[in-house]
Amino acid sequence: MKNTKTQTTTKTLADLYRSLDRQHAVTVSFLKEEKDDAGKKTGRLVETVRTLEPYDIRTTHDGHIVIKAMDRDTGESRTVRLDRVLSYTCHRIAFGIDRPEATIPAGRVIVVRSAAQVIARELGRDYLPTRHIIRTDTALAA
Repeated sequence: MKNTKTQTTTKTLADLYRSLDRQHAVTVSFLKEEKDDAGKKTGRLVETVRTLEPYDIRTTHDGHIVIKAMDRDTGESRTVRLDRVLSYTCHRIAFGIDRPEATIPAGRVIVVRSAAQVIARELGRDYLPTRHIIRTDTALAA
């Protein structure tokens, strides 16, 4: 496993983008907020390990980078904040779970595809696309 404390965020993002592009699963150890019996968040962080199939990486309005992925064990969609990832392993296991379309109209987040776009997003947070973006839209490539 690669420990995120010993490498830059750019290196971590590059590895996760590579897994996303190649459609390879990733085992991630991360901190998640614990919930009580009623389902409310307690504010306490607990370490968990999941094998995920990432389908999108975004920057939230608050400036957090999040990984959207399907959980291989439950088949549910998960969102993991990059700053809470402790370690990860990129596998050569192909995706096997149907997932939602990676690009949806942005409400409070936008789609990012590279480290350069993350930096651009951080510099200009006022921009949010107003139209539906699809994977085959070649007007965005350039």
